[in-house]
Amino acid sequence: MQKGKPAKKYSQAGRLHDIIRLIEARHGITIEELAEEGGVNRRTIHRDLNAIQEAGYPLVSDWVNGSKTYRFLTRFKDVPPINFTLQELMTLSFLRSQLDILKGTSFHEDMDAIFHKVNSVLPPRYAAHMDRIARVSLPLLQGARDYSGVAEQLKTIRDALLYQYRLTITYGPPTKKSAEEYQVDPYTLIYNKGGLYLLGYAHNRRAIRTFAAERIKKVQVTKERFEMPEEFRPEDQFKSAFGMVEETPMAVSIRFSPTIAHTISDRIWHPTQTIRQEQDGSIVLSFTAGGRMEMIAWILSYGRHAEVLEPSDLREELKAIAMEMTGIYGCSPSYP
Repeated sequence: MQKGKPAKKYSQAGRLHDIIRLIEARHGITIEELAEEGGVNRRTIHRDLNAIQEAGYPLVSDWVNGSKTYRFLTRFKDVPPINFTLQELMTLSFLRSQLDILKGTSFHEDMDAIFHKVNSVLPPRYAAHMDRIARVSLPLLQGARDYSGVAEQLKTIRDALLYQYRLTITYGPPTKKSAEEYQVDPYTLIYNKGGLYLLGYAHNRRAIRTFAAERIKKVQVTKERFEMPEEFRPEDQFKSAFGMVEETPMAVSIRFSPTIAHTISDRIWHPTQTIRQEQDGSIVLSFTAGGRMEMIAWILSYGRHAEVLEPSDLREELKAIAMEMTGIYGCSPSYP
């Protein structure tokens, strides 16, 4: 028979109400204290806390004097009403449309739920207008990745990011059966050039690694918590990279023809870039960065309008690729 207060005969709903009241009333409360107050066992309290968390309460836990205590991020009664201007709502609608690449995932579902709440308090005319803004601002999704196949993995990663739980990740190319297992402290998610990536500390590599979301085959949350290093800054991981690949930086110079010079000169391609205007209207873009394959793909996208000047080995590699392409296009197409 359980020690402490006698068991209370009431429904789970009533018990959840009491637990929420107790958590709100104290700065922190342990499972043992909740079990004694409710006259139930620890397993029941665990289930109740999961139910409260799934209901949307921002429940967090901390270790205090060797005991795990639970609290809310803030007291709901003390949260003031949040008001939006029409301009702010328009901005939210625009940003909402940019998440279409994440259709089929919990991120997209969460955004839909947010706007359902927003629209429920808007006059119908304004709600319809915001919906039109979101539709006309849809991004061009040419070559976009489909993340619906990894929706469950992304949902697990989202929750681990929120509560700082270590993950076991099975990772590998989608077309291959072989995969590698990683113990990862998830630090943040990164969106780059239409792709979603997880950035975290891989314990079996003893280094920070980047994982493409579509290659994450399986995710399991461990019971271990981790602390984010105070000196960690996500942007520092890519400051010397041209894209997502961190490699030894090299000094690169590329001449762009007068035809497309204006499309290059009005953008920031890398923090170290410099642009030199030539007399014939062409420009020379120079920067120091790593990520060879990403650079090659980007340079080739401009065809004959881009010429690599430095380094010489990169120029020779582009020359070899161009010769191979000449061999392909110098004759009639071949069919299997």
